[in-house]
Order: sequence, then structure tokens, then C-alpha cells
Amino acid sequence: MIQVQQIYKYFDDKCVNDNISLEIKQGTIYGLLGPNGAGKTTLIRMLATVTKADKGKILFHNEPLSTKHIPFIGYMPEERGLYRKMTVVDQLLYFAELKGIKRSDAKQEVKHWMNKLDIVEWADKKMEELSKGMAQKIQFVSTILHKPTFLILDEPFSGFDPVNADLVKDLIIDMKNQGTTILFSTHRMDNVEELCDQIAIIHQGKKILDGEIQSVRRSFFKNEYDLTFSSSDVSIPSHFNLANPVKTSINRSEYRVQLTESQSPQELLDFAYNTKSLIGFQEFVPSIHQIFVNQVSTK
Repeated sequence: MIQVQQIYKYFDDKCVNDNISLEIKQGTIYGLLGPNGAGKTTLIRMLATVTKADKGKILFHNEPLSTKHIPFIGYMPEERGLYRKMTVVDQLLYFAELKGIKRSDAKQEVKHWMNKLDIVEWADKKMEELSKGMAQKIQFVSTILHKPTFLILDEPFSGFDPVNADLVKDLIIDMKNQGTTILFSTHRMDNVEELCDQIAIIHQGKKILDGEIQSVRRSFFKNEYDLTFSSSDVSIPSHFNLANPVKTSINRSEYRVQLTESQSPQELLDFAYNTKSLIGFQEFVPSIHQIFVNQVSTK
């Protein structure tokens, strides 16, 4: 659906997006990750048609991205943009009409989403009276009222308690299942693993990694296995390489073993099983959080 082709963006002499290419497939959730100052927001603003690239192209369904595509895009920026003196319902109707929705239809959409997100009782409250989490709900609704086919969410869970975060996650998954393509930027790597189909990591303006999330994780697998025993007296034979310091307590010990090419997981499992105290055995595949920290800290 979206193709970013060799994008460059400069501010004065600084290159904030340096030869970035991405491909975002229809009906998927794409995670755009990076540390502060990496260039994520600049790229997001180009995808939302707020700014333009200095070099390169962005294609929307194989057409150059332009202002004619704005009705199909929903953009929720990290810096929220709500009018503090307006009531919730007036604010939502205003944003809906800005997106070209007839007022009669807008009223129905606003009513639907206010019920879905349990904010009906706040309809006549001014935005300045709302908590951060409640205002976040209003911002989210204002972004999706016009049923965008491409939804850009920049730190969408900021300010939410766990209950409301789960509510919005479920809505995002529902929208994906209905065919919406979603670009999702966050520093919460647990949300990335839970929601995203593909990811890209940007660091110092450059893309340093991208791919399907499980393929990315598997690419960092180092033939390591975690073993847990219901005893602190287990000793790992010396021909197995311990990858991490041993963790022990009165009735528990945990090991991470890295096998060589000539060693098989079955060999390790046979040893562990014969101890009679094995209670856990699994591959250690790095999390997206661990991969992110490793990649960013070593570049």
C-alpha cells in the first residue's frame, strides 16, 4: 500500500532521513521504531503529507503521495492537538466535518465511537476538564472518525491506564482485520511484539533493520537455550557453554546455554531430563526490546 523509496530530508545542513526505503503492506500493522531524535517523526510527517521529502518518492497505492490522498489518511501525532475550550462532542463533530463527513453522518459516527469507548458522560465537558487519558481517547476517536484506510499512530498509548490501553489495542486489531493499514510508532516494545506484523528501526536518520517481526527475532537467535531446575544443586557439564551467569535460589536454578554447531538441543535436553529436576526448557529468542537496545547501542 505504501512504498517509501530512497527518502532524504534535510534541515539546514543536517540529514534527518538518510536514504530510507520501506514497504508497508495492505492490512498490516507496521512498527516504526527508533530512539529519540532518530528521524521517525520527520518520516511520519511526510507520510501524513504534512511535509515533503527533499529527495526520493512516497507512493500510495502506486501513485505519488499527494494532498488528494488526505481523506484516506488518519494521523494521530505524538503532540496532541485538541482545543481546550471546546466540548468533547463539538470537538469531534468539528474534526469529522473537516474530513468531509456530513453533519448528520458525523453525529452518528460520534455517537457510535463515544459509546464504544465509554465516554458518553463526558460529551458536554470541555477538553480542559479531562484527564490526560480521557483526552487521549478523544484524540484517538478524532483520528478514526472518517474511517481512514491508512492510519498513522505516534505513541498512541501515552497516558492510558492498562484497561484503556487494552481497549484501544483491541480497536486497532479490529481495524486491521477490517483491512486498515496501520503505521505504529512507540517506545513500548511489548506493544510492538503484541501488535506489529513488520518493523523497521531507524537510528541517526538511517534504517538499520527491517522485516517481519518473527523473522527479525529469529535472525538474532544464537543457538541459546534456557533451562530451569527445581534444585540449586544442578551442575552443567563443562562441555556446554554457559551464556549467562547462573541464577539460583533455595529451590531453583536457571541457566542459559549456548550450543556449538556440533551440539544438538536433544543432547542438552537429555542431560537436563536425567537430572530429574528439570521444570523448564526453551529456546532463547531475543525480544524486540533486546534487539532494539543492542542495535541502537552498537551503531
